[in-house]
Amino acid sequence: MGELSLLQIGFTCILFVWAGFVRTGLGFGGAALGLPLLLFVKDQPLFWLPMISVHLLFFSGLTLLSRLRHVDWAALQQASVHIVPLFIIGVFGLVNFPALWLNLFIYAVTLFYGVMWFTHKVIESHHSWVDKLLLMVGGYIAGVSLTGAPLMVAVFMRRVKREQLRDTLFVLWFVLVGIKMSTFIALGVNLHFTSALMLLPVAAIGHVLGLKVHEAIAHNDRAFKRWMGGGVVIVSLLGLWSQIAGALK
Repeated sequence: MGELSLLQIGFTCILFVWAGFVRTGLGFGGAALGLPLLLFVKDQPLFWLPMISVHLLFFSGLTLLSRLRHVDWAALQQASVHIVPLFIIGVFGLVNFPALWLNLFIYAVTLFYGVMWFTHKVIESHHSWVDKLLLMVGGYIAGVSLTGAPLMVAVFMRRVKREQLRDTLFVLWFVLVGIKMSTFIALGVNLHFTSALMLLPVAAIGHVLGLKVHEAIAHNDRAFKRWMGGGVVIVSLLGLWSQIAGALK
């Protein structure tokens, strides 16, 4: 964090509060809705993703300490067979692709989510082969950028009871992020662990707020996603424009 200005650190703190709020409020999407904004502070995904991963491990683990009985282990096991291999391939893409490619990829994926949420379109499947495709594509995107959750959630929402959904997803995020962090360590990627620890109290604010309003969001899911989708579309378009403009200079 020492390479950021005080203003950038201030914005970073606000954005980690937001990411923590979304993560526990919805049960997913903290990275998908936080990373595109963090890239405006510093446009290096590998700077942010290790810190986001540390927070995911900490808060998902903390939430699950007393809630493992609410996890649908059968659905999780069936889905993991399709998710994990593509996730690992995506992680290697993350550490090898140029930052510009990663940024364009992240903003393009997030723009797709934003348009879907704003227009009330639902990613859904009624066939097993479509389920497998969504899980594999979501796994790959999650490996590259941790923003593949909405595609995978589309499958889990149909397979898992509503009261078990968030906790089942938290176990999935914990396993996937554990794999990602192990890969980072094996490849010698800077984890920015000290910065991640410094931001934990900030993210905890969002985490607690998300826990308090989770039920309210769940019962007003349509309105919340429309509001969120509009913001995501604007942010993604600005991000794509800034990256393309910078590349053309």
